[in-house]
Amino acid sequence: MADYTPINPNGVLPFTATTSATVTGGQLLGVSGTGTVGPAAADSVVVVGVAAHDAASGAQVTVHPLAGVVHEFVAGTGGVTAGNPVKVGVTSAAVLPLGAGTYDLKVGVALTTATATNKLQVLGR
Repeated sequence: MADYTPINPNGVLPFTATTSATVTGGQLLGVSGTGTVGPAAADSVVVVGVAAHDAASGAQVTVHPLAGVVHEFVAGTGGVTAGNPVKVGVTSAAVLPLGAGTYDLKVGVALTTATATNKLQVLGR
């Protein structure tokens, strides 16, 4: 994907972290160690933001935080309906609706509806 910019940052400033693996702009990132981030795994509970650009392992990456920021993601299998709380999908660039009792996995709420592989807007939590 290369470079990524949120739909609406709402005045929230990005931060910089060191990568523990190769990341791609637009991927959801999770804490992977002290001061490091990496691509978020499916159903991750440690998601902190979205990569602003591609970065090799051990490099610095700019991270757009989730909370209060409107991001654009890809809907995973089955799609996502506006109003659904969402979680990290099978890939760290896709999101899926939450199932009952899994609110600890929530990364945001869908603001738009999208079928699988199509883009949707999500307000990060």
